[in-house]
Amino acid sequence: MAEKRNGLPFTALATRVRKSPYFEATERWGCKGYSVYNHMWLPLWYESPEADYWNLVDHCSLWDVAVQRQVEITGPDAARFAQLLTPRNLSKCAVNQCKYILMTNARGGCVNDPVLLRLAENHFWISLADSDMIYWCQGLAYNSGLDVQVREPDVSPLQLQGPKSIQVMDALFGKDIWDLKYYWNLETELDGIPLVISRTGWSSERGYELYLRDGSRGEELWERVMEAGKPFSIAPGSPSTIRRIEGGIISYAADFIHKDTPYHIGLDRLVDLNMDAEFVGKDALRKVAEKGVTRKLIGVEIDGEPLPEVNADWWPANAGGARIGELRSAIYSPRLEKNIGFAMVKTSHTENGSSFELNTAHGTRQANVVPLPFIPKTAV
Repeated sequence: MAEKRNGLPFTALATRVRKSPYFEATERWGCKGYSVYNHMWLPLWYESPEADYWNLVDHCSLWDVAVQRQVEITGPDAARFAQLLTPRNLSKCAVNQCKYILMTNARGGCVNDPVLLRLAENHFWISLADSDMIYWCQGLAYNSGLDVQVREPDVSPLQLQGPKSIQVMDALFGKDIWDLKYYWNLETELDGIPLVISRTGWSSERGYELYLRDGSRGEELWERVMEAGKPFSIAPGSPSTIRRIEGGIISYAADFIHKDTPYHIGLDRLVDLNMDAEFVGKDALRKVAEKGVTRKLIGVEIDGEPLPEVNADWWPANAGGARIGELRSAIYSPRLEKNIGFAMVKTSHTENGSSFELNTAHGTRQANVVPLPFIPKTAV
């Protein structure tokens, strides 16, 4: 029988799974569980998933998200290459602006959904979800004929999220930080620590990301933020599955994969088929747009007792004795006092008010289709 620590199967550390510049700090502050994301250790929870959630929505929390590795694109053709990677039109993306983008393959399927940061006219970062996109981008660059350099820089983000995050940022950077607009970024420093700050995050709450540009100063930055946050009830935390599902935030590899196009996941607003610029998957997405899709990702409420944890597998969805899709993510929302989640099902069962059965790890449950998000964002 596998040894357990904190009630979880023990996972041995190894050099092939990298530690972040904040790893020792997360251990010191009481992290009780880790996952692996982009070949790095990702903290999962500290006090408990629900307690961490309440601190996020009532106060603020600091997350080690160095697992969001950056693809850096520079060179004379950097802007053209950045556009090649995504169906979202970047022609109006200004310097110091951020954009949530999808990256698609030749069949139009989504292979990542990062945030793009434009640091200069020909300088971009792509802040990745969980997949090896550095190799994808380097391969495309090699065959593109464009004059670009693609590499992974020494950049490790922290996320400071929650309604009191602005007070902490004010304490750290002064009143000017209030002027930073949603989905914009700026270069600065804190006690000589080089940073890029963006008003972005994965919580549906107001929040900021602090992109550390010198990994040797990770623990120093962590402790500096935690100290400034004391008057505002800051606590260590991690990306909250509860809050992101409440906010309608979908997660790559959990809620959609490379077989799902933007049209399947309700993000066709991020596709511009009319722009002159080429991007990977343009012809395929044009055909999908013309033909339509037969399945879509929708929000559901699930009956029965509170789910004890997020699902570890996709749960089959059935109607009339036939398979119509699967439940992809589900969790209990303590604010809504309901089980909520995302399901990918046939379009015939996606109307609000429709229902179907789920074969869950906790028995058969009924799912009812509801509008998204479950709780609106408070980030803007």
